[in-house]
Amino acid sequence: MATLAAFLLLWGLSLSPAAEAATFIDTRPDLWAEAGSLQEPWANLTLVCRALLGTSDFQLFKDGELQERVRFSEGGLEHRFPLGAVTADTQGLYRCRYAMGENRWTSLSNLVEVTGADTLPAPELSSKPVSWISPGLTPTLLCRAGLAGVTFLLRRQGDDQFLEVAEAPEAVQATFQVHRAGNYSCSYRTHEAGAPSEPSATVTIEDMPRPPPPRLSVERESGESAAVLFPSSPQVSLRCVAPVEGVEFQLRRGDQELLVSSWGTTPGTVNFELKSLKPADSGLYTCRYQLRGEDLPWSLDSAPVELLLSDESLPAPELSAESVTPLSGPGARVKMQCRAPRAGQRFALVQEDAGGRRRVRGLQSPEGKEARFELRDVSPMDSSNYSCVYVDPARPGGSAPSARLELRVDGLLPKPRLRPLWSGKVSPGRDAALRCETPVAHQSLELLAAGEVVASAYGPSEDLVLTYVGPQHAGKYSCRYRSWWPLVSELSDPVELQVAER
Repeated sequence: MATLAAFLLLWGLSLSPAAEAATFIDTRPDLWAEAGSLQEPWANLTLVCRALLGTSDFQLFKDGELQERVRFSEGGLEHRFPLGAVTADTQGLYRCRYAMGENRWTSLSNLVEVTGADTLPAPELSSKPVSWISPGLTPTLLCRAGLAGVTFLLRRQGDDQFLEVAEAPEAVQATFQVHRAGNYSCSYRTHEAGAPSEPSATVTIEDMPRPPPPRLSVERESGESAAVLFPSSPQVSLRCVAPVEGVEFQLRRGDQELLVSSWGTTPGTVNFELKSLKPADSGLYTCRYQLRGEDLPWSLDSAPVELLLSDESLPAPELSAESVTPLSGPGARVKMQCRAPRAGQRFALVQEDAGGRRRVRGLQSPEGKEARFELRDVSPMDSSNYSCVYVDPARPGGSAPSARLELRVDGLLPKPRLRPLWSGKVSPGRDAALRCETPVAHQSLELLAAGEVVASAYGPSEDLVLTYVGPQHAGKYSCRYRSWWPLVSELSDPVELQVAER
């Protein structure tokens, strides 16, 4: 086994994200305000905290700090916090939570803003289940206010009048069926003669004759878009994920529908099991979905996944490598050449780490006998065994894999860049979002303050959120990311969070 590397002990901590099939119950409470009279809502206001599970312990927070705690001898599902007439001291951003046992608290509730008599805070507008209109699917807009019993008003950009009015005598939200594309916002009023609130943020509804495409990936290869298979393991699972639930799926190779076994544990997701594959099954695979119903259109096709199946009947290629730059620091590059005995082949460069996880790093169909692959921005995440393989497009068949080439790289993963998604000082009670921009793919993110992890995120998202900021959140923050164990990055440069005074 050849080695192209410098050696350094890599370190990190193992992460265990929840399994896909796990079921989670959201125990967060619901918080809203009730007015003694909607003619003058701020003259006598009460905050209501509704629990999902019975409890005898509630907490009310204002502007990121604990405001009040109440305990009862007997459990219940609700507690009412009277504010009375709203003053400068009681204006602010409120949340609540409840105890589920000794020293065990739920997450904080939704946020309710209490203002004075001059303005009504804007509601929130969201679309469900999707934000587009297509045959068989009509989205619903949900407008939610922090005050119960108000009348909701829906507006479409370009229309002079409110498109629809909905009363909610005892509720804090209203739903609107949407049949036209456009940019929508909502507001509310407390009584017929009252001025409407500030409008919500805009939600865009698109008109789509065919639903948008799903996402297809190789399930066992960490969501990759290609896989190489050999006779020792001639099966693969392809995962198709739709942006909506309650659909039928179809797997295709070219224009042909493939009738294969499938299963799924998550709504809107299916795994297609391809077994006993042969070299003739090499090619591009796509999936699509259809809403259940007669004569409804299929979605657009997913981006393809390519499968290369080799029976190892052809001679193994030769793999060689050279370092174009030093293997440390930004911009490090390595070139690899895969050479076959004859021209006109389809080549794949395959990375396999110590845990046996394989990833196709490149696919090429050169005119000659040699494919040239380049690894850019090489980091410790590229430390693996590499091999290459080729298949003959002219006839079913493929090579044995080349001899392995080991690539090992020093140090930590490259430093990410942390930037705040706010400007100036953060108002107490608001959320503070930060973006941790990673130069390479990651599994998880961590936000740190004074060396302690204060927030984390799993998956491809680069956003980290500090919820319900208070004075205690002021300070400097850095982020880092993790890939497959034990790989961890350097810390980003710090970002300072300043909290405004009330």
